[in-house]
Order: sequence, then structure tokens, then C-alpha cells
Amino acid sequence: MRKSTLLRKLLAEGRTTVKPGAYDAFSAKILEMAGFKAIGISGYALSMSLLGKPDVGFTTMTEVVTACRYIAQAVNIPVIADADTGYGNAINVMRTTEEFIMAGAAAFHIEDQEFPKRCGHTSGKKVIPTAEMVGKIRAAVKVRDELDKDFVIIARCDARGAVGGGLDELICRAKAYRDAGADMLFPEALLSEEELQKVAEEVQIPIHYNRSAGGISPLIPLERLQEMGIAMASDAVTSLISAGKGLYEYATGFHRDDINYSKKLLGEIKITPLANFHEFAGFPLIRKWEQEFLPAEEQNKYETTTGYKPPV
Repeated sequence: MRKSTLLRKLLAEGRTTVKPGAYDAFSAKILEMAGFKAIGISGYALSMSLLGKPDVGFTTMTEVVTACRYIAQAVNIPVIADADTGYGNAINVMRTTEEFIMAGAAAFHIEDQEFPKRCGHTSGKKVIPTAEMVGKIRAAVKVRDELDKDFVIIARCDARGAVGGGLDELICRAKAYRDAGADMLFPEALLSEEELQKVAEEVQIPIHYNRSAGGISPLIPLERLQEMGIAMASDAVTSLISAGKGLYEYATGFHRDDINYSKKLLGEIKITPLANFHEFAGFPLIRKWEQEFLPAEEQNKYETTTGYKPPV
């Protein structure tokens, strides 16, 4: 079954789907292991992890699609990609849609910012004309209907925090995006629960809400989002922040205590599913395939050179 079909089924259940942000295949596998039913590819986290640069439109379509392909192949749950502004005009969006579908994404969101875009929770954003964004959505819908009818198109609107924008402008645009064929609305940078409720009631389309830690939108609990009928809630960058915290603690601890810190860390990790890291990486399956497909001498050579004999 396509991941897009899985996502449609998940959304049809009527519960708020929590979508944490991944930035590579490793983080995606851990998020899946934790029990999440869908994950996003955070543009902010990807820009930082891939380039070490802020989310201001530095990543290219090729870079993001490549990351999406690696992540989608690493997990069995739907992946929602951040396609920024669609990487050009409506004609460019047609290729963008094709590339993300072929990479295995179940959905993507495109935004109505001018290029170069910037993180939705920062100042200085500017948005393109409504008609231009409507054309981008219609172009994406055309390609979606030809390649994968279940692929979910999420229209992100940045008008709330844009120069000269506001909540009324966001709602007006959202209705146009809905009518152009968007499956879901992503109203970015809302400032209160009341604003979210107003958007959901007036636009009448499934809502994607970004409640990332450190952002300007309130961290509304899942139970309340469920009561409000919000379809999807993202936590885009906290996984990266968490990973950064862990890596910093390792770096300073190892620099200070050398292998004594490494031994301490190995002891602590034994209580997590990552205790057998070879198993988490997938070596048992590789060994099974080797026994099934490789000649005996090749199997013996592998065991001799690596010294690793994973369980089968």
C-alpha cells in the first residue's frame, strides 16, 4: 500500500495526527520506533543538519527530495515533506510535485511566501499574490491526480505574520487555497488558541497546526487539539534540538572524561531500544539475506573480517 494511502486512512480516523520532524533517516527510524504514525521532514532541521545554516531558502529541491527519498525508504510510516515555496512558479511546482511523489512522500506542504523564503516563525516574511499561489496549488493537484490520487497537498499560508498581513488576510487566502484543491490548510505563525479555532471554523478544511517548541505559536495540548478537530499537529524542530543537546553533552563529557564518559554512556543506553545498536541498524536482516543468497565462502569471509555474528 502506498504511504499516501496510509496517510489518508490515518487522517480518516478523525484523531489528531502528531507529526514530529525528522531531518535524516536515522532520526526518522527513532521517531518511528517511538510509536509515531507519521513524521514530517522539517525544512528548518534539514537546513541546519545538512548545511549548518538557517532556514532562509538555502536548500534546493534536489537536496530536499534526496533527503525525502532516504527518509521514506527508511521507515514504514507516511512521510510529509516540506517543499518550501515549491521551488519556483506554478510550472516549477509541477515538477516539484512529481519529484516528491516519486521519492515516496505521502504529502507535502508548499507555502505562499516570496522566494527566498524564511522560517515561518521569524519576522520579515513577504507573501506572493493569492492568485499566484492558487495557480501553484492547481498545478500540484493536476500532477497529483495523474501520479498518485492519494498524495496529500497541504497549503501553508504565512499571511498572519507577513509584512502587511494579518488573520483576516490568512482566512481569505485559505478559502481560495481550499477551493483550488488543497487537501489541508497549514496556517503558520498563529498567536493564540482562539486564532486557530477561528481559522478552523471559517475555512472548513482539515487543519495542520505547527506547535514547535521555541516557536511563536502556543503549545496547545493534544487533548485540546482533538476537541477542536485539528487534523494534524507538527513538532518540527524539537527532535533536532534534542539531538543537539545529546551530542553536546557527549562532546563535552568525552572531551572532559575520555573513555570513562563513553563507558558511562554505554551503561545508560542499555535501558533503551538502542542498546543493541547493530540490531537497530538492521544487521540481523542483512545476515539473513547473506545466508539466503551468498555462497558459503562469502559468508565465512564476512564473519572473519568483521567478527560480527548477529542473531538470525
